[in-house]
Amino acid sequence: MKNFAAAATALCVVCACFLAGAATVHGQGVFKIGVVDTYTGPATTYTEDVLDGIKLGVAHINAKGGILGRKVEILHRDDKFKPDIALEMTKNLVMRENVDILMGSTNSGGALAMSEFARKEKIPFIVTDAKSDKITGERGNRYVFNTNENTAMIGRAAALALSKKPYVRYWIMGEDYEFGHACADALWAHLKALRPDAQLLGQSWRKVGETDLAPYIAPAMNAQPDCIISAAGGGGIVNFLKAVKAMGLERKIPIYQHYATDLLALRPLGMDAPEGIMGSSTYHFYYPNIAANKAFSDEFMKVYKRYPGSTAFYGYVATQLMAQAYQKAGKIDKERFIDAMEGLVVDSPIGKIQMRACDHQLILPMYYGVTKKTKAYPFLIGSDFLTVAGRDYLPSCEEIMKQRAAIAGR
Repeated sequence: MKNFAAAATALCVVCACFLAGAATVHGQGVFKIGVVDTYTGPATTYTEDVLDGIKLGVAHINAKGGILGRKVEILHRDDKFKPDIALEMTKNLVMRENVDILMGSTNSGGALAMSEFARKEKIPFIVTDAKSDKITGERGNRYVFNTNENTAMIGRAAALALSKKPYVRYWIMGEDYEFGHACADALWAHLKALRPDAQLLGQSWRKVGETDLAPYIAPAMNAQPDCIISAAGGGGIVNFLKAVKAMGLERKIPIYQHYATDLLALRPLGMDAPEGIMGSSTYHFYYPNIAANKAFSDEFMKVYKRYPGSTAFYGYVATQLMAQAYQKAGKIDKERFIDAMEGLVVDSPIGKIQMRACDHQLILPMYYGVTKKTKAYPFLIGSDFLTVAGRDYLPSCEEIMKQRAAIAGR
């Protein structure tokens, strides 16, 4: 009986160890990324590139052994461009799927809702495309990071570039929503600071999705400004460029539009996009012309049969930052991960980039150029680039802290 009892006890210990080991393998064998973004409607032009950039990055990470030995998996959900659905999907991924990190979204309202949830639940969240400067500005928190340029950055960088031009008289036109107004406001405020002689002759704002732009362009043409500043986003940029070409506006008045040189705005128009439009973006698949960018672009083309747009870059670098931060942290620990992310420098397709510690905003160069035709591609590209370094146009850490203190004091 004693031998039987001893054997039974030993068997129980072995079983317990086996079960504990199995639980450990199951719990530590997979690292989950929860992606919430818009996968229905016009926004998919941008969000599909984000997701494919994340997928390519994850493939690279898994090929090197995963995150500290854990295989990385992606779970993605469609928020249908609605903040309430984004929050619902986020809760599902965190509470039911037990994801280790969140990524997304192109909708700024959704990203802000996700950010607040991430703060409360203390889970890292990397924003990959939403542009509101509130995300890392006044409503930023310890758990949110941003890998793309925000509206304040867009406006400041454009102001630096335009301040070097001989233009004095401006007209602003754009889409009547937060992104359009935020970009225009930031640009004009900083342009006036750099060029006090700048004059705003007038403005014309249209509803999002408007296709008949002639009534909004005509007042600008009549005012005869030195330059038109356009503040459209997404599909609105494509519509604007179509109207410009149809009316021959590019031959009469210089025009600036953020993303006018971006692949995702120019590819839909083929060779029918207007030449000479001033634009800016933080990524082009052909510029800078360095080995790392060519390798990324070539692999993306090989895997997805298309060139990567700027949003593919944002998704890809989010995964590279994530992997290297966990490597630096040395263990799967959310707080140690955040500490490791702050100030982290990584190699990327455009060279070394850094996650700023004070506000968790990725420091990116802004490439400012003009559209032109080329025989190399069946669409226009950007050319004659001026590079505005991130340190030269980002809001200062002191400005960010004042914004957050003002919100906290309300």
